[in-house]
Amino acid sequence: MTQKSLPFTKADLERITDEYETPFHIYDEQGIRENARRFLKAFDWVPGGFKNFFAVKALPNPNIVKLLMEEGMGADCSSLPELEIAHMAGIKGEGIMFTSNDTPAREFQRAKELGAVINLDDESHIDYLEAHAGMPELICFRYNPGSRKEGNSIIGNPTDAKYGFTHEQIIEGYVKARALGARRFGLHTMVASNELNPDYFVETADLLFDLALEINEKTGIVMEFVNLGGGIGIPYKPEQTAVDLEYVSGGIKARYDQKIRGTALEGMRIVMECGRMVTGPYGYLVSKVIHRKDTYKTFIGLDSCMANLMRPALYGAYHHITVPGKEDAPLNLKADVTGSLCENNDKFAIDRMIPDVETGDFLVIHDTGAHGHAMGFNYNAKLRSAELLLKSDGSVALIRRAETMDDYMATVIF
Repeated sequence: MTQKSLPFTKADLERITDEYETPFHIYDEQGIRENARRFLKAFDWVPGGFKNFFAVKALPNPNIVKLLMEEGMGADCSSLPELEIAHMAGIKGEGIMFTSNDTPAREFQRAKELGAVINLDDESHIDYLEAHAGMPELICFRYNPGSRKEGNSIIGNPTDAKYGFTHEQIIEGYVKARALGARRFGLHTMVASNELNPDYFVETADLLFDLALEINEKTGIVMEFVNLGGGIGIPYKPEQTAVDLEYVSGGIKARYDQKIRGTALEGMRIVMECGRMVTGPYGYLVSKVIHRKDTYKTFIGLDSCMANLMRPALYGAYHHITVPGKEDAPLNLKADVTGSLCENNDKFAIDRMIPDVETGDFLVIHDTGAHGHAMGFNYNAKLRSAELLLKSDGSVALIRRAETMDDYMATVIF
């Protein structure tokens, strides 16, 4: 079976765990930086400069957001705390994209204070924004193409999604926003998540280019940018292939040259809001085996649980597992790899073939650099783990300490 590599060895983990107890998430700084550079380079042809607004929800730690800012990325935010994380990291003004839904007034107000690009989700939000924060000079709308575009298994069909303006609403919305004082305009969509088909993203660009041209024809409004959203997946399984960014870029460029150049929209920028594909492959949940149980099947119990990584339980998602020091050992044990929550779905893997493990062995779960620690919770009063950064020089920095009982009880009135 094809394996995934690690940026550290068993000996490295032994040194790290002399200082930091398992479980913890650890992120590979060098891998993240190199991946960010590859991403931006693939789109270096975009007029006015390509930008990726890193989806803060994927890994909401200001240390990571700052690292990505240093590589030229902005921040895509969906809540007030995410706005503050971007602000803490040093991202300013239009380096922040605020895309939310069912948004409280105070969040629109803070986004406007920070000079963020506000991306509205619904036509009713135009009046709501105007009443509570005022119409900004630059406004963006999220488009839901309905039956014009298929979604994927994670987000679902656009007609069932709670996000975005319909085709008719979005054209009327731009006219209304202009009447309220908007002078600069952007267009956004996001209709897939963790998608590995590269043509999907070319088709999404094609869809938005057509809509931007239609809006210009019917209203005279010139889009300053189109935001193609995120959704680029990662190869969670070793046999899967990563999305070819150069292929995607080339396909989008061909559509841009064909449809946009020579029109009133020439010079329109292209931006994205990828999170998962930027950091996901460079995060690892490091645990230890603490129990082995043999009943009707074999269960390998870890010192982590779905409070540390809920994707396998929530989606049935696959995350690859490596046992450091046993990379070359035969996969001769079929087991469920479990945590300790009082929920039977608290499993990282079911009937997974792994090397024969012993109590005390490290077990590393791959691809937790996005929607890993970020989706943590406190059911069973479990405390969330630390986050570490494996620096480019090989040192390790603590970027979020593990929660304590005092943290858990801090909001309790007793």
